[in-house]
Amino acid sequence: MIELSKINLVLIVYFTLINLITFITFGIDKSKSINNARRVSEKTLWIMSFLGGSLGAMLAMKMFRHKTKKLSFQAMMAVILVIQIFVIYLILK
Repeated sequence: MIELSKINLVLIVYFTLINLITFITFGIDKSKSINNARRVSEKTLWIMSFLGGSLGAMLAMKMFRHKTKKLSFQAMMAVILVIQIFVIYLILK
């Protein structure tokens, strides 16, 4: 069995939660956009993605077809995801 250090366990829990919350928030924003309700600010979506939720954001964008017309949004999200993967790699190596 693989033994996880405390830092690895904390990282796994953190990234799981932030990605789940980000995914749900993108879904809520999409629902609100369909219903012409008050939306989640784009700034909030960016902050959540930047704080580690970029994978959840990208999955939500694909699944909900949300923010898919904004190529700059998609490109920047991909850049954030690559940076986060690199940082996680550096932490865990």
